[in-house]
Amino acid sequence: MSVNEEKIACPKCSWEPDGHAYWTCSCGISWNTFETYGKCPGCGKIWRDTQCPECAKWSPHVDWYVDLPAIELEKVEKATIAQT
Repeated sequence: MSVNEEKIACPKCSWEPDGHAYWTCSCGISWNTFETYGKCPGCGKIWRDTQCPECAKWSPHVDWYVDLPAIELEKVEKATIAQT
């Protein structure tokens, strides 16, 4: 299942992202963090936490994926880094 087919919602307020670039990295790049599982396409920084544009609260990035089976974050990060 691709990231676009997964159910994604804020764990605090249930807001669902619509695919727009709401997130800005400290390097200045704006993007849809869910297209890259939290990895900035500009500098490669991996954001472990994501702020909701609706309620402004922060949550662990993995908590946004509804019904996502338990994963080992380090394995996901290594796979993401290897793809670049």
